Amino acid sequence: MPILIGGAWPYANGSLHIGHVAGLISGDILARYYRLRGEKVLYVSGSDCHGTPIAIRARKEGVEAKAITDRYHNEIVDCFAKLGFSYDYYSRTDDDFHKKEVQQIFKRIWDNNYLYAKTGEQCYCETCQQFLPDRYVEGKCPHCGSIARGDQCDNCTSILNSVELLEKSCKLCGAEPVVKETEHLYFKLSGFQKELESFVANSSGWRDNAIKLTERYLQEGLQDRAVTRDIDLGIFAPVPGFEDKRIYVWMEAVCGYLTASIEWAEKTGGDWREFWQGDDITAYYVHGKDNVPFHSLIWPALLLAHGDLHLPDKIISSEYLTLERRKISTSQNWAVWIPDIVDNYNPDTIRYFIIINGPEKRDADFSWREFVNSNNGELLGAFGNFVNRNLVFIKKSFQSKVPAGQVNEEIKAQIIKLYSEAGSLIEAGEFKTALELIFSFVRSANKYFDEQQPWLQIKNDPQACGNTLFTCVQIIANLANLLEPFVPFAAAKIKKYLALPDLKWEYTAVEKGTVIADVEVLFARLDKKIIEEELAKLQNLNKS
Repeated sequence: MPILIGGAWPYANGSLHIGHVAGLISGDILARYYRLRGEKVLYVSGSDCHGTPIAIRARKEGVEAKAITDRYHNEIVDCFAKLGFSYDYYSRTDDDFHKKEVQQIFKRIWDNNYLYAKTGEQCYCETCQQFLPDRYVEGKCPHCGSIARGDQCDNCTSILNSVELLEKSCKLCGAEPVVKETEHLYFKLSGFQKELESFVANSSGWRDNAIKLTERYLQEGLQDRAVTRDIDLGIFAPVPGFEDKRIYVWMEAVCGYLTASIEWAEKTGGDWREFWQGDDITAYYVHGKDNVPFHSLIWPALLLAHGDLHLPDKIISSEYLTLERRKISTSQNWAVWIPDIVDNYNPDTIRYFIIINGPEKRDADFSWREFVNSNNGELLGAFGNFVNRNLVFIKKSFQSKVPAGQVNEEIKAQIIKLYSEAGSLIEAGEFKTALELIFSFVRSANKYFDEQQPWLQIKNDPQACGNTLFTCVQIIANLANLLEPFVPFAAAKIKKYLALPDLKWEYTAVEKGTVIADVEVLFARLDKKIIEEELAKLQNLNKS
């Protein structure tokens, strides 16, 4: 079955922080898992290069928006590569191909009569002498009273129009904007109320936050939304009379999942239709809680308006990640920046900690103390130690060759069962539970090694020693398979140590006499002083 995985598109207006990765890493786990299963996988994403935050940053720095997007797109691509994200195609929204395809999508929705012209109200700054994109307007949310931007309240997740905000101000100059009328194209979102109610009612594999938020929006009643804006950055609308308007980013960015798939096909010779047309497809969408309505309602409505395209099946929407018990704030520099952490720590350590302590079902906290303890106790102490002491023992006592022996049938059965149970959890988006299950087995493997005492068996019962180590080598080989979606760099090293063929999601056997390559420590111990150093760095950045 073809598997489509769409990862949310980060804004190319600044560096990624740990919260971004916490919301996106699920996509890579899914992609790696389904490839191990032998499924056809298309994993796409890209950088959002048309958002208002980019225009604001370009103004502040006095440069063209392209200079900002080039800088951060390249940095984001580099960070994802260092973290092992295995996108099949990673695009950007200011790419000419994306622009052309979005215009075609827009034109088709127009031709299908799901867009119409309407005069509506929009905030206008008389000081800046321009209509303000929603994100250029800041004020109080009319629903909960929190500070919010013009298109959405991060506190209560309400979708907003900037004119609704209370105590409005222009983010560019601080002046209070006025409300003026202007003509735009609107998308008939309200016309899909019944279809989307049925779609959501029959959905499965959605996170609870996605279900609850989506049901709330449906209960409130869907409202038509402006799909064009008077802005300088974006894609021009291909509709007569509106050629000077830009397509609003909320529509244009989600279309990137489709445009990136088509561009991937054009550049690789693949068939994008396999992943977009027909019922025999599973489509995952991976993003943070604040992006739920765009993936659960707006994108499905746009797909229905376009026609003949597969709707989302699984919505993997994470909760929020805090940092040392405080909300991550880019403006206050209270963040762990990805370019910094990937240059200083093992990428598998980062991946493991984010998955095992991540905001999968509820808000979670990134703590440097727990980060260090997680590496030293679980990755090094349990997993790395098991691999290292077995392979080093074989190198010293058996001339680097896997000894002859019989595998422990009970442990083999446990491994086979583990593939089934962990696989089902991954497919359901239960990544933390899957990883905990595998590490529970790692701890039982260490217990088996300790109870068998091969350092004594080799003197008193060499055949029993051979059985113990032969069984442990089978465990190690299968851990490479089982953990590849989570800690792919360590899995690749084990594959090299044991001369394993391509990893697969099935029981793998290592033959006796297999020569073990030079073994390196999978995980280095992190000094406890790192905790205070990183906390001090965080405090200093927060003051600057």
